[in-house]
Amino acid sequence: MSEMNKTLQRLLASFRKGTDFDSWGQLVEAVDEYHILARQLQKEAQAPANSSELTEDQKKTIGKIATCLELRSAALQSTQSQEGFKLEDIKKLEPILTNILSYNKAFPFDVQPVPLRRILAPGEEENLEVEDEEEEGGAGAGSPDSFPARVPGAIQGTLLPRLPSEPGMTLLTIKIEKIGLKDAGQCIDPYITVSVKDVNGLDLTPVQDTPMASRKEDTYVHFNVEIEIQKHVETLTKGAAIFFEFKHYKPKKRFTSTKCFAFIELDEIKSGQMVIELYRKPTDFKRKKLQLLTKKPLYLHLHQTCHKE
Repeated sequence: MSEMNKTLQRLLASFRKGTDFDSWGQLVEAVDEYHILARQLQKEAQAPANSSELTEDQKKTIGKIATCLELRSAALQSTQSQEGFKLEDIKKLEPILTNILSYNKAFPFDVQPVPLRRILAPGEEENLEVEDEEEEGGAGAGSPDSFPARVPGAIQGTLLPRLPSEPGMTLLTIKIEKIGLKDAGQCIDPYITVSVKDVNGLDLTPVQDTPMASRKEDTYVHFNVEIEIQKHVETLTKGAAIFFEFKHYKPKKRFTSTKCFAFIELDEIKSGQMVIELYRKPTDFKRKKLQLLTKKPLYLHLHQTCHKE
């Protein structure tokens, strides 16, 4: 069996795993599997011609499948999921992926391939070379305006609505106001990924991305966006934490990189203003080896609101 056929077998196994989760109503697991598969498909779609058995048209088709998976993920995380991309639509893609090496028909949906930029999976970035703009080493040369053109609107945000209230239970809204960074003005397409992890670093709620920052000035990137935590506070397991990963696009390497992260623990959940420290990447969801990003007084500025019936 060729390497490409082995790869296709792995992709199909992931595809079936995701649709099985979807069919069984395990929506969080389905979204995670769809995201993982979309990244794998995107990697194949971007492989150099001299290292891939796929034609350019086949790569475009694979990129479109990745887009459909992202659309299904968005539908599963939306309160209007019945109007979004459906499971039966996703299942139409399985024979296309199965026969991708000979597929030559029109794609069944009017979508475009996922933009050619990489968003790295947790831990993947550790294997890449060290950033050339490390916090203590100074920002890279050049301003954002001198960088190559990039895909507009690639990150629109994946924010979810507030859950229905329940008597005696607390819902949490976190407003991300701004983050302090010494090279704030040079961050391209910055956004923040918010996740709730248990003590072992596993997701307790769907992961949410903010839209790109509203503005940058001096040493701050401003967001002014509200995140609705997708579990009642009382149901979060002991040792859980809410993570905020600051991400930005790196045009020289053509991927979206995590620059730093911050988190709040359960005993810090209370209504009011909050300023929290920033830590060096890679994101340590288990909170075992934390290193401050900088000695400078730069923080993530939040405002928490607890809603209790």
